[in-house]
Amino acid sequence: MQIFGLVGRSGSGKTTLIVDLVRRLRQRGITVSTIKHAHHGFDMDQPGKDSFRHREAGADEVLVVSGTRWALLHESRSEAEPDLGDLVARLSPVDLVLVEGFHTHGHPAIEVFRPSLGHDLMWRPGSDIVAVASDVPLSGLGVPRLDLNRVEAIEAFVLARLTQRSRPRIPLCAQPDG
Repeated sequence: MQIFGLVGRSGSGKTTLIVDLVRRLRQRGITVSTIKHAHHGFDMDQPGKDSFRHREAGADEVLVVSGTRWALLHESRSEAEPDLGDLVARLSPVDLVLVEGFHTHGHPAIEVFRPSLGHDLMWRPGSDIVAVASDVPLSGLGVPRLDLNRVEAIEAFVLARLTQRSRPRIPLCAQPDG
C-alpha cells in the first residue's frame, strides 16, 4: 500500500482537503483508507452505549459490528502510541492510505499552510514534506507551492508523486465525473 500524508497546524484545512481528495480519488476508482492522528484524547463512543460500558468495565478491545460497518476500539492505557507502520498493517489492502498528521513518520506529505493563522511553516529542508498547499502565494520554498483552492491540482500532484515512487495499480487514465 502506498502512503501519502497531509500535515499542518490545527485549523489549516487538512481534514477538508483529505475529504475532497478521498472523494476525487474514489471517483477515479482508487481505493483509499485514511488514518488521522489526534493530539488529544478522543472518544468515538458515547456514555451509556453498550460498547462504552464494555470499555468502561475494562475491556482491552471492543469490536462493534453491524450489517453495514464494524469498528475496533482499542484501549492503549499505559502503552506507547503505536507506530504508523503498525497502524497501516492493521488496514485492509487499498491502493492508497492518506494520513492526516504523523508529520515525523517518514512518508511523503503535503503541508497545508495558511499564513493568516500566524504559525510558522512546518517544512524544513530535508523534511518529508514534498509540497506546501497554501491559500496565498509563498516565496523562498524549496518545494512546490500548490494552490489550496485548486484541489484538482493537488490531486494531480499526489498521483504524480505516487507514480514516481512506484508503478501503482492506480487507473491514471480514468477521469473523475463533473
